[in-house]
Amino acid sequence: MSVSEIKDKMNALVEELNQHSYNYYVLAMPTIADYTFDQKLAELAELELAYPEFADPNSPTQKVGGDITKTFTTVPHKWPMLSLGNTYNEQDLRDFDERIKKAIGENFEYVCELKFDGLSISLTYEGSKLVRAVTRGDGAKGDDVTTNVKTIHTIPHHLKADDIPPLFEIRGEIFMHRAAFERLNREREELGEIPYANPRNFAAGTIKMQDSKEVARRPLDCFLYSLNTDKNYFKTHWESLLGLKKWGFHISEHTKLTNNIEEVLDFIKFWEDERFKLSYDIDGIVIKVNSYAQQQELGFTAKSPRWAISYKYKAEEVETILEKVTYQVGRTGAVTPVANLKPVQLAGTTVKRATLHNANEIERLDLHEGDSVFVEKGGEIIPKIINVNLDKRKADAVKVIYPNACPECGTSLIRKEGEVAFYCPNDEACPPQIVGKIQHFIGRKAMNIDGLGDETIETFYQRGLVAHISDLYTLHEKAEQLKKLERFGEKSIENMLKGIELSKQMPFEKVLFGLGIRYVGETVAKKLAFGIKNIDNLATASLEELTGIDEIGHRIAESIIEYFSKTEHIQQINLLKSYNLQFEAVETQITLQSDKLTGKTFVISGVFENYSREELKNMIESNGGKILSGISAKLNYLVAGDNMGPSKLEKAKKLNVPLISQEDLLELLK
Repeated sequence: MSVSEIKDKMNALVEELNQHSYNYYVLAMPTIADYTFDQKLAELAELELAYPEFADPNSPTQKVGGDITKTFTTVPHKWPMLSLGNTYNEQDLRDFDERIKKAIGENFEYVCELKFDGLSISLTYEGSKLVRAVTRGDGAKGDDVTTNVKTIHTIPHHLKADDIPPLFEIRGEIFMHRAAFERLNREREELGEIPYANPRNFAAGTIKMQDSKEVARRPLDCFLYSLNTDKNYFKTHWESLLGLKKWGFHISEHTKLTNNIEEVLDFIKFWEDERFKLSYDIDGIVIKVNSYAQQQELGFTAKSPRWAISYKYKAEEVETILEKVTYQVGRTGAVTPVANLKPVQLAGTTVKRATLHNANEIERLDLHEGDSVFVEKGGEIIPKIINVNLDKRKADAVKVIYPNACPECGTSLIRKEGEVAFYCPNDEACPPQIVGKIQHFIGRKAMNIDGLGDETIETFYQRGLVAHISDLYTLHEKAEQLKKLERFGEKSIENMLKGIELSKQMPFEKVLFGLGIRYVGETVAKKLAFGIKNIDNLATASLEELTGIDEIGHRIAESIIEYFSKTEHIQQINLLKSYNLQFEAVETQITLQSDKLTGKTFVISGVFENYSREELKNMIESNGGKILSGISAKLNYLVAGDNMGPSKLEKAKKLNVPLISQEDLLELLK
C-alpha cells in the first residue's frame, strides 16, 4: 500500500471502531463480534506503531470503552476502570505467564474468575452505606445510575460488618439470567417491540432506563469481584474476595486460586463446556496475579493492568439451513447481504439471520439456496456463516447471485476500485438511504435533536412529511398533520420542534458530519471544518487543497468532490443555509502573548519529543502566527517533527519552504 492508502486505511479503521465502541458501550446494541473487533483493533495498533505520524488522538487504541450517554450525570472514577487484554488461544496465555515470571520470578499464584457477559459497574460505599453506582463509561468517567442499581436485590444498601473501610469502591458485573431474558423478550414480541439480541444487551438497556420503577420490574443480578481502597486491607486478591463475601457481597462461587499456568488451563478447559449449564452467560475467563504487592510491581500499561488478562472462548457452532438471501441498503447506499436461516439454538439464543458482509463473502462461501450451513456467533453476539456442508447440497440447488441493481429502487449498483462493497448511487431517491440519512443527521454525534428518534423519522417518511434533511425545518408548518399521528401528542410535538430549532445552533463541524458524506466521520468533519473554514470553500476545493489538510487522504477528498458535484446536494445545502444552520467554523479567540510571529504562516507535521502538535499550534497562534491547512508557496515555515508525511516533505522542498524544528520555533520566540 502507498503512504496515502495506509493513512486512509487507518482513518477508516478509527472511524469504524469508534462507531462500534459507541454501539457497544452507549447504545448497548453491538453490531460486530468481539473477536472481529479485537482483530481490527490489533490491525490498527500495528499500523499506528509503524506510522505514528498518522495516529489519531481519538483512536480506539487510546480509549478504554465508549462515550458517555447524556441522560445521566457524568461522574469521574476515583480509580480508573481499565480494560483487560484479550486472548483466544493457549499460547498467548503461556506467553503472558512467561512475562510475569521474567518480571517477578516463579513464586506467585493466579486467581481464575468467570468473565461475566454483562455491564461493568463501580459501587462506592461510605460509612457502610451505598452512596454511588457508576457505569464504566470511557474508563475515566461514567454515568451515575445509583437509583437504578439500588433496585437490584443482590446489591446491599447497608453493610452490617464492623471491619469495613470507611470509604471503598467495589466493582462487578450486572447481568440478566437467561430464563428472565427469554421471558421478557417474549413479552416485548407480544407488544410488537423489537426483542433484544442477548441478555447482556437487555441488562445494559435496563440499567440505562430513566424510570427506576420499570428497572425494578426487570430482574437483574450482580456479581462483585474487585475491591479498591486508599490503603490495602488485604494482602491478596483471594483474601479480598473472601472478605467481600463476609461483608455481605454477592461473590461468584466459581472462582479458583491456582498455583501455575497448567492449573489455569485446566480451569479454562473445564468451563468451556460447563458454561452452558450456568443460568447466565459468560464469554471467557479472567486470570489475575493474586498478590497485591506483585500486582503493584508489575504495574499497568496506558489501557490495562500487566498482571491480568482475559481468555475468551471461541464461538459455538451449529448447522442449519439457508432458506434465502435478502439485501439491506444502508444510509450510504452500501448493499449488505443477509442470510435468512431455519431457526436454530446457538449460544443460548434462537438464530434466524446471519451476516454475509458483502458480495465477496457470498462468492467465497459459494452459497446455493437451501444449503446446509455452519453458523457461529463471533464473540457470542453476531451470527455468521463460516462454511457450507457440501455433502448435503442438492443437485439442483440454485447458486446465490449478488444483484446488479438496488433491491429498493432498481438503480444499477456500482463498486469503486479497491472497495469490497457495492452501493446504490441514488442517494436522493432510494428510500432506505433517505431515511438513514435523516436518522444520521438527527443523531447524538451530529445535530443531536431531542424529541426525534429513528422510528419517528421512518413514520414521517412513510406519511410524506419528510423526504430530505431540509424538510425537518418545515415541520413547524405541518403541526395539524403531526397531531393526527398516533402516539404523537401536543407536548411531544412541542419538544420535537424545540429540538429542531435548537439544532440551528450546532457548530459547522456537527452540521458537516450530519450531512453524511461518505468517509467523512466525526474526526474528519472537524479537520475539514477548521482546515477549510466554511461550506462554500469546501464545495469548490480541489483535490490538492483537500489532501493538503491534515489527515485528509485521496479517498476522502474524492468522495467530497463527488458529493458537491451533485446539484441535489447543493440545493439541500442552500435550503439549510436559508434555515440559518451554521456553515462556517467559529474562530477561537486567541489571547496574544506577543506579536513576534505576526505575519508568519506555519504548518506542523510529524511527532515531537517535548510538545504535542496542539501545544505547538497554541504557541504559534498566541504569538501572532497563523496555522495553514496545507503546504503552498505562501507558507513561511514547515515545523517538522519525526516521521512526518513524505508527501508534505517533498512538496515543501519543491516549493523551497523552510523546514524548522521545535527548537528553531522556540528560538524564534526568544
